[in-house]
Amino acid sequence: MARKLVARSRIALSQPEKTVAALCRHLADHHASHRRDGDTHHLRMFEASARLHLRPAAAEIVVEAPAIKPLYFMRQMLAEHVLEFAAPEVPQIRWEGDGTELRRPPNFQVMRVAGMQDLTPHMRRLTLAGPDVSRFDQLDALHLNVLVQKPGLATPQWPRVGDSGQVVWDDPPNRPDFRKYTVRSVDRVRGRIHVDFLLHQTFGPGSDLAARAAPGDEIGIVGPGGGGLRAADWYGFAGDETALPAIARMLEHLPPEARGRALIEVEDEAEIQPVETRSQVAVDWLLRRGEAPGARLLAELRATVLPVEGRRYLWVGCEYRAFRDIRAWQRDATDLGRDEHLIVSYWRQGMTAE
Repeated sequence: MARKLVARSRIALSQPEKTVAALCRHLADHHASHRRDGDTHHLRMFEASARLHLRPAAAEIVVEAPAIKPLYFMRQMLAEHVLEFAAPEVPQIRWEGDGTELRRPPNFQVMRVAGMQDLTPHMRRLTLAGPDVSRFDQLDALHLNVLVQKPGLATPQWPRVGDSGQVVWDDPPNRPDFRKYTVRSVDRVRGRIHVDFLLHQTFGPGSDLAARAAPGDEIGIVGPGGGGLRAADWYGFAGDETALPAIARMLEHLPPEARGRALIEVEDEAEIQPVETRSQVAVDWLLRRGEAPGARLLAELRATVLPVEGRRYLWVGCEYRAFRDIRAWQRDATDLGRDEHLIVSYWRQGMTAE
């Protein structure tokens, strides 16, 4: 049996009871398992467990996990929320035991640009090569963060793991911009992933990176993460160009018996891409032609009849204003439960940093 990894930290706090109680309530609201046994709080999340022992003017924390990734995430999360709920006090956090050898976050790696392909006038695919791409070959976490370096830096900045378990930067004012993208496909044999970038008319950090990328360029990525595909009998997908890579990937992996409707909004015919699926999900392309982003998505969703029986799943990714309207429609006009939908905003009109 593999040895369980253990990390410990004793944190001086002026109000340990108050800080730890607030931390545990917050995490319980975000799907952590929590119970209290006397002066000890027990938490479980990320396949890791934590015991938070209340001491006079301190909290002693013990984290256990079967592998380094869940240990890292639990340490990082606890440190972040101790600092949040102890404010304005700024306690010193230092971990001992397993994980102290980490220099880089375990979900970070450096990839190299292996190729570029223009799929449409405004969609460019970058092929990124690197080690351990198999971890991106999953459908419940479709996304990654691309680290876009500040212009003019002599050397790129990569994240480090500090003594507190949190990410630190050598030059914080020049830390990279993080931009979230979908892993469009994974080639395990060749060690490559494909990421599609929408080239906005007003370039932001991500679009600019894709526009100037060249073979051999180094790109740092963090992931995978984010929501993805869930098991259902009927699927509803809706999104604009920014959501197209995720919708296309999920459609490709649906079983033949899956039913539903996919609504994909693009500016014009030139932005339509081939989308393959073995399923019975109907794919409808909506041409915006200068209309407000998401307006046609909302209209078509309102006209969609949701099934009353079987497992249902609605997935939506779009512009922020459309996201608000679609979320309100879902809340007020449908009976979809909490686990039956994922509605997210991918961008905001008028903001250059996509």
